[in-house]
Amino acid sequence: MNSESTGFQGLTQAHAELISYWRDQHIVGVPPAREDLDPGAIRAHLSALSIVEIGRDGRARFRLVGSSLRQIFGRDMGGRLLSELSRDVQDTWSLGIASVLDQRRPIGGLIRGDVESHAWLRLPLQSGANGAMVLCHDCLIPNQRLQQTFSGESRRQQVLPSNIAA
Repeated sequence: MNSESTGFQGLTQAHAELISYWRDQHIVGVPPAREDLDPGAIRAHLSALSIVEIGRDGRARFRLVGSSLRQIFGRDMGGRLLSELSRDVQDTWSLGIASVLDQRRPIGGLIRGDVESHAWLRLPLQSGANGAMVLCHDCLIPNQRLQQTFSGESRRQQVLPSNIAA
């Protein structure tokens, strides 16, 4: 998953595009702030994006939630706490968020299911007075399509058996 020179490149084309955009907004060791992100520049991915704010009290709240995430959440989570999700979904988001806040660099993974798999990406944003923020991209990919996506040599080398990749 790691490239010696550039780090995690993503598991999907969407991940690669978002990581590239995030790096373009990065200023020498400081991740972009939420207000530095131009929705027009990443409009193709907006429906699968969320922004999670981790308050000083440690509670995580969804500040922005794309429309396609209802498929994963089962409801609209805009403005709601991460703790309101089912334990499995909550654990997925929490693991990625904790890792990205600790490492301060892009992190992602793939959670394989029987029929579809959950590809996820977490990108740290600049912390503010209210706490830390993380830009998240999540999508469900039918396993049949996933096999086609990762059939190329470069992608096959990126898939790890675990749920987290750095």
